[in-house]
Amino acid sequence: MLVASNRGPVSYEVIEDGSLLAKRGGGGLVSGLSAIGPETNAVWVCAALGGGDREAVRRAGGGLLPAEETGGQRVRMLDIDATVFSDAYNGIANSVLWFVHHMLYQTPLEPVFDAEFRRQWASYEAYNRAFAEALAEEAADGAAVLIQDYHLALAPRMLRRLRPDLRIGHFSHTPWAPPDYFRLLPDDIAAELLTGILGADRAAFLTQRWADAFTDCCHAVLGPGIPSGTRIGVHGLGADADFLRERAHRPDVDERMAALREEIGEGRRTIVRVDRTELSKNIVRGLLAYRQLLEDHPEWRERVVHLAFAYPSRQDLAVYREYTAEVERVAETINSVFGTEGWTPVVLHVKDDFARSLAAYRLADVALVNPIRDGMNLVAKEVPVVSDEGCALVLSREAGAYEELGEDAIVVNPYDIGGTARALHEALSLAGGERAERSKRLAAAATALPPAQWFLDQLGALER
Repeated sequence: MLVASNRGPVSYEVIEDGSLLAKRGGGGLVSGLSAIGPETNAVWVCAALGGGDREAVRRAGGGLLPAEETGGQRVRMLDIDATVFSDAYNGIANSVLWFVHHMLYQTPLEPVFDAEFRRQWASYEAYNRAFAEALAEEAADGAAVLIQDYHLALAPRMLRRLRPDLRIGHFSHTPWAPPDYFRLLPDDIAAELLTGILGADRAAFLTQRWADAFTDCCHAVLGPGIPSGTRIGVHGLGADADFLRERAHRPDVDERMAALREEIGEGRRTIVRVDRTELSKNIVRGLLAYRQLLEDHPEWRERVVHLAFAYPSRQDLAVYREYTAEVERVAETINSVFGTEGWTPVVLHVKDDFARSLAAYRLADVALVNPIRDGMNLVAKEVPVVSDEGCALVLSREAGAYEELGEDAIVVNPYDIGGTARALHEALSLAGGERAERSKRLAAAATALPPAQWFLDQLGALER
């Protein structure tokens, strides 16, 4: 069996003496592949993302990376031309497809599908073709291939043409845009994306809502019915409870908790958010809602602290750098308006620190997860699992996690600042017993489909 994704399970850095330092990653795919065992002879095909990765590919002679560096997994990393990769990844995947599926465009000004877009689209096709050809080379007769996400929407059809014997699945980790928004794309591009995924035997999504949107787009763009006979599936990804609970009680997390308690101050409530500074995560409106809470309910001043961890993402794109700067500006404004000598209303951290994130999870009285649109959002699932005293969850109805957690969360419209402020007040005001009970139910729902099972279910459905 084979897995294909833009980012692989290992990344490389060239260190001072010229040797390569390999760092192994985590996440659902890594957990899933480790769950199927070595006897499956699995191969993971991914892209080289930076100079260290490219050097590792060169030293491996362009083939499989050394098993001792990849945790025993068989990994083939593709050294795709740097310009082609940048066009495909930054130009199309992250600046067009991500924006369409998360409905992020300011439509009076964007998108602009001009000659430059067409040039970048050709690179996106070349990038997908490189994956399809590598998978075709690596796959045994009748192998199962699980292709991941919007970076590789064309690869299933391309691979089908090269190897009709394979069982091919495609999984979308993002939302899927409704037809009216999806059709912002040029008609031929919209059709290519859909027929690319329809090259798979099975196309799967995180929620029924996203699966239905994909089917609706097929009907709107390609005509009635799914012409290829592709099966549509839904697999909601859950939190890895065993890993999170064990990792959250290591000494480095305890150290971060002590430091955070000092920043928060004695006896104060905490509203916690942990996100990448991704446009869809809606961090700025979350901060504005917290400001509204302090204005509308002065009784919370000096009694609550907003721990906001906003880790920079995609800083090679100007719009993301500007967004990160706006997050910092709004946080500083709140602190300057409301802060006192002994109280900092917003404690903002922008340097990624997983142990500190887990420490914040444990301290959370309220978790704020208010994305504009999100395929799932695992933070919404992780905080209730890890929280020491139980937490209330303020959750956007536009997060995929809403389908599973909405019953016990306090649900908000992510654009409604006043509504989100009222939800924060309600969450902070919950009695301890009710908060603990809700948190227990949220944790049970959040861990119903752990990553390894999520992966195995897809594989089993494809084999059937």
